[in-house]
Amino acid sequence: MKNRSIAIYLSIIGFLLVLVAGWYAYSFLSQPKAEPVTPTSTNTVITTVPPSETPSPKIGQTPFNGQHAYADVETQVAFGPRSPGTEGHDKIREWMQNEIVTAGWQLEVQASEVMGHTVYNIIAKNSDEPPQIIIGAHYDSRIFADHDPDVINQTKPVPAANDGASGVAVLLGLARSLSNDAPSVWLVFFDAEDNGRIEGWDWILGSREFVKNNPALQPQAVVVIDMIGDADLNIYKERNSNAAITDEIWAAAQSLGYEDKFIPDYKYSMLDDHTPFLEAGIPAVDLIDFDYPYWHTISDTPDKVSAESLQVVGDTLYTWLMQKSGQ
Repeated sequence: MKNRSIAIYLSIIGFLLVLVAGWYAYSFLSQPKAEPVTPTSTNTVITTVPPSETPSPKIGQTPFNGQHAYADVETQVAFGPRSPGTEGHDKIREWMQNEIVTAGWQLEVQASEVMGHTVYNIIAKNSDEPPQIIIGAHYDSRIFADHDPDVINQTKPVPAANDGASGVAVLLGLARSLSNDAPSVWLVFFDAEDNGRIEGWDWILGSREFVKNNPALQPQAVVVIDMIGDADLNIYKERNSNAAITDEIWAAAQSLGYEDKFIPDYKYSMLDDHTPFLEAGIPAVDLIDFDYPYWHTISDTPDKVSAESLQVVGDTLYTWLMQKSGQ
């Protein structure tokens, strides 16, 4: 009897243990299932920038890109001497033509012989119409750095980062940034500007050939840019330039807050690529910063030029052109 009681007692305890175990198992299995976690590589760094702090390219107040223009200055100087007849002259012509076509402009090359030299004026056109406005710059470099303070350097070529390359860089920047709403514009890259006072050469040969070979052109305005990349930029009004166009450009600069770079005073009288146009009765302006201590020296290198100065001139000309088109 005693053994039977013990068996019944143990059976009851066993049954209770099974019930408890079953309840715990049900509670565990009925818990919400966790979502799987995908492992993250330990080499991955994720940085979140708030929208107000998202960096954007600094391209000034217009689509003109001064940083790109500065890179174009470096490219030109890397070609080496760029006076007619040199390897660098061949390279820069090919490079400019490729850049013009890539930017979507029509290309024309006018070659002519003058003083025993073949000069190539390169023209970018934004339409089939005659130009309302011509903007020009010379692309050649001076054969000798005859203004260098060291006599040893005076027979070496000028790198021409500012006196040549800066103007070309701004013209190419305008080609990339001008919209279809711009007036009919020709961008003219003049050859053979910078070798006067050297035997067998003269100043402004390319622009003289251009005016001579295009007598039917009657643009409303011609703007020549020269030495406008100086890191310490100070552009004064040039005394021979058309006063009305000069005032329009200075007003555009002022509207952009660049009045400290475009000084509203007259200072120099220049013989430059605007001269043949003035002689032909075409209103023309010379934008030039002639307060440049490295003029015609071997120190006219890209470190004397700044993207900011190129931006200022590019913004100003872009704004003036849009104003001329009524935008």
